[in-house]
Amino acid sequence: MPRTSVRPLLPRIPYPSLSFDSPPILPRVLSTPSPIMKVAIIGGGPAGLVTLKYLKEAHKSLACEPVEARLFEYHERVGGTFAARTYEDAELVSSRQLTMFSDFRVDGPEDFIAAEKYVKYMHDYCTRFDLWPHIKLRTRVVAVNRRAGADGKGHVITYKAQDSQTRHEWECDAVAVCSGLHVDPCIPHIPGIENVPMTIHSSQFKTRKQFGEDKTVMVVGIGETGSDMAHLAVTSPTRRVLVCHRDGFHSGPQRNPGPALFPILRGLKDEEHFKDPGIPIDVSRANIFDTAYVHPILRNSMLLWNYYDWYINSILWLSGGSTAGMDQWCGEISRERHHPSKIFFNKSTKIIPYLSQPYRPSQPGKDLWLFALRSAIVQRPFVDTKGRHVDLAPWPEEIDSDGYVRFRNNGRPEYERMKNEKIKPDIVVFATGYSQSFPFLNTTDGGKAGGERRYPIASEADVREVWKRDDPTVGFIGFLRPSFGAIPPLAEMQAQLWIVNLLAPSKIPRPLLAEDEPHYRLLPPKGWRITYGVDHESYVYQLAKDLDSAPGLWDVFGLMARRFTRPVACWKLFILWAFGANLTTKFRLQGPWQWDGAQDLFVSEEFWQTITRRPIFWGHFAVSILPMSIFGPLSLLCWIYATIVGAGSWLLSPILGSSHDGTEPERKDVKMEVKSNGTKLTRCMSSQ
Repeated sequence: MPRTSVRPLLPRIPYPSLSFDSPPILPRVLSTPSPIMKVAIIGGGPAGLVTLKYLKEAHKSLACEPVEARLFEYHERVGGTFAARTYEDAELVSSRQLTMFSDFRVDGPEDFIAAEKYVKYMHDYCTRFDLWPHIKLRTRVVAVNRRAGADGKGHVITYKAQDSQTRHEWECDAVAVCSGLHVDPCIPHIPGIENVPMTIHSSQFKTRKQFGEDKTVMVVGIGETGSDMAHLAVTSPTRRVLVCHRDGFHSGPQRNPGPALFPILRGLKDEEHFKDPGIPIDVSRANIFDTAYVHPILRNSMLLWNYYDWYINSILWLSGGSTAGMDQWCGEISRERHHPSKIFFNKSTKIIPYLSQPYRPSQPGKDLWLFALRSAIVQRPFVDTKGRHVDLAPWPEEIDSDGYVRFRNNGRPEYERMKNEKIKPDIVVFATGYSQSFPFLNTTDGGKAGGERRYPIASEADVREVWKRDDPTVGFIGFLRPSFGAIPPLAEMQAQLWIVNLLAPSKIPRPLLAEDEPHYRLLPPKGWRITYGVDHESYVYQLAKDLDSAPGLWDVFGLMARRFTRPVACWKLFILWAFGANLTTKFRLQGPWQWDGAQDLFVSEEFWQTITRRPIFWGHFAVSILPMSIFGPLSLLCWIYATIVGAGSWLLSPILGSSHDGTEPERKDVKMEVKSNGTKLTRCMSSQ
């Protein structure tokens, strides 16, 4: 059946009679003639908005009837955590090239945009795709219940306006839960914390003024938000700043390291004299032989992870002299956890010079001579901290009645530096993340009986981490965290897959097998709090492959043939496909969500610069040519091995594989056990 494409990208249109600070409060709900399905969306962040957009336009791409969709957002404007929990100088740690949605881009030359600008981008997105009439702002979802008398099919959404106690119900056929990872603050208990004059969670922090003057600030937690909090504190008129950690962190640069060669001969001393290669590191990876054309044997092994472990450590040491992180001389992650398959990289790097300053080699000896020799040959710039530094400290065990902190003895250098100090914080900032919660699920608050079939939660979604196999009408969009990447593009691909499975499952060309999932998951240590991590590039490519949206070599040749009158654009298309990142626009070139404007946008200057701005050695060779020259031949060897083994099995099948009467063996359901962190995760899958 011919596919009807989404309209090509149009110039941005300012939304009429709307201001950025005062969006519509109670938009009308469109009455769609004879909708085949009603879908509720809970949450108005990036995940909720992109899900709403694809639902609204599904009939154009999937040849189905129009869907009636309603989005419920508790806050007064869309944007999710970016609108509700942003703070001074906050900016995205993922690049705009990777983060923006596939068919709507953001204006401006900067690679990393301010959080407030990203919120405006989402408002403009709602206007561009006419989403406002489907959005209910200042509206809380109180409960989601199964629809009575419908054999467990269908749902009832109970909601109320923020300024009203009157409850309303809306019956629907499916629910997209997009409430996000960053809602309920997670605040660990520290005995004696009440003895500190001021304690806040990072979600309550807005501006440097909250630090006051001449105060001692202690930040608890050293993720990206904790690093931002500490940097804001040390660049304020504070007396002293400390940041506490449990098991270290890994500072991953936002940009390709690109250190200068022989800086001592060229008189390069500080960051202003170094030419930054500029390319964001999250779009600098060539994926042709580690996602597109990687054999399953290689894909499912630890070889890819181990290569990147070696590569990252080598680049870090060459660039800055330490393998703990980029120019990171303290707070390294414990040895058993320091592996790219187990960690989230901290891309908020402004704090690093302030932390590392007391720990860089400075005393005469082997370490100083090695540091001086290496930095004379190759070195990243040093940032002038103007004499200020941030003290790294172990986790606080307790605060005594006088307000002094006792730190845990973690056996590391930072404990030796701090154990004899008397630290009395005036302000404690908890940058300790958030807990997942779904207060509207599995509750009797909606007035329903408690005997109905319970709802799954995000951690129980066992089909590509999006829905539970026996409950496909409940989707969880935006609940995965990439080790190095961005949540919004993951959410866009999740929304695409969930909606196709919901409305047009025949367009999914092959079974969504559980055996295709372990390769993209991170492997956190047993008992670790965050267990929903994925490798960004591997995960989005898997979803694109599930949808048949990932173009192969012959697909690219076909696209080039249709544009043969534009040879430059054809050449750019091939280069970006082979050497570029897995951008979501690439997965709109074909598949059920194919979009006519995708090819022109994909070869636009915005994406083309992710190739041209790479430095020759540190970019093209180290990030593209080297891994391709390793993974390509390895996949070929795996293919040869699998072919030989497969041929042998085929030759032996008449003897070993057939029943006595010559019929095919009975098909059975088997269990696949995936071992992760010492725990067996059992999922049912077909044997064929």
